[in-house]
Amino acid sequence: MAIKEYPVERLAAEPIGYWTGAAYRAVVGRIRADLALERLTQPHWWILNHVAGAPGEWDRERLTARLTRFDDQDTDFSAVFDDLLARGWVTETDGLFTLTEEGERGRRRARKRGSAARAQMHEGVTPEEYAAALTVLRRVMDNLGEDSDLP
Repeated sequence: MAIKEYPVERLAAEPIGYWTGAAYRAVVGRIRADLALERLTQPHWWILNHVAGAPGEWDRERLTARLTRFDDQDTDFSAVFDDLLARGWVTETDGLFTLTEEGERGRRRARKRGSAARAQMHEGVTPEEYAAALTVLRRVMDNLGEDSDLP
């Protein structure tokens, strides 16, 4: 799909706050809608991926501390852990989490939807353009004294 072209001067005058907010709402809205098909939230997704990547190494405290930085909804992470346990998607042994087969199947279903969404979002955007956009956003964050390192 082709987007309308504008002169550089016109684009450079646009408010970054508006465009980053609009992009955030569109992207995160899509991600959350896809996750909801599995009855998952983003915190569910983050937990599942961390536990899948390091089985038996994450406990509630460390994982909550790691993920809170990404949370914009004041999530009760304890409730999310309890939900995943109640579903049988994770087990907790000696305070450490491991994904179950059912949890891995659910994670893979959600990942497949996420991959389709990512492909749609990246249509017509070269890797260089995408990297340039992130570089600009990181520089803006750095200029404002925020952490601009990759997570």
